[in-house]
Amino acid sequence: MIKSIEQVATSLVKWLMPLCLLTVVPLISCEEDDDDDEDTSAEYENWQQRNDEMLELWAVDPELQKYKNYALNESATAGNSDCIYVEVLEKGKGTETPMLTDTVRIAYRGRLIPSKTYPEGFVFDQSYLNDFRWEKAYPAQGASWIPGIQTALLKMHVGDRWLIHVPYQLAYGGSTSNASIPAFSNLVFDVALFDFWHPEDSRPPFKVRN
Repeated sequence: MIKSIEQVATSLVKWLMPLCLLTVVPLISCEEDDDDDEDTSAEYENWQQRNDEMLELWAVDPELQKYKNYALNESATAGNSDCIYVEVLEKGKGTETPMLTDTVRIAYRGRLIPSKTYPEGFVFDQSYLNDFRWEKAYPAQGASWIPGIQTALLKMHVGDRWLIHVPYQLAYGGSTSNASIPAFSNLVFDVALFDFWHPEDSRPPFKVRN
């Protein structure tokens, strides 16, 4: 579940105290109605500021693992927006990780950060419906993803399922052609890695297990 700013702040206070004594789902129907325009505006009011504040909370959340953008070399200094923040939901038994040129087969659900109407974050894209289940989720496959997801996949093993918190700088930045994702949107992806393979290899079509 995506944490609201209040939930993250509460978690941090509890953790810091001892140290101080430390695919696509439509967004909103596009009707030409003034009330709808006002509701949409209120939903994402001060959106960049809210996303920047959420990123600051992710960056200091002790429950999240931090990974630097794969495009930065090991010696490069990374700021908060140069990293993704990961909660490991399930650990797989795979021993290898994908390469940048590999094709991956993943199930995913992408959300925005919590907002007034969507306290768990609006679902803007997903490859499965209902609750995630390995035997029922139908995965998507491809070799090209936003930098934040690429960064995560290069660290994941088959059978891993991660909740990946992606700053907007590693997603679509200050503009987007996707009507379901406002500009300056941090994204939170629930991603399960089913399989991956090299360019010279192939896989048969995926079949959902009964």
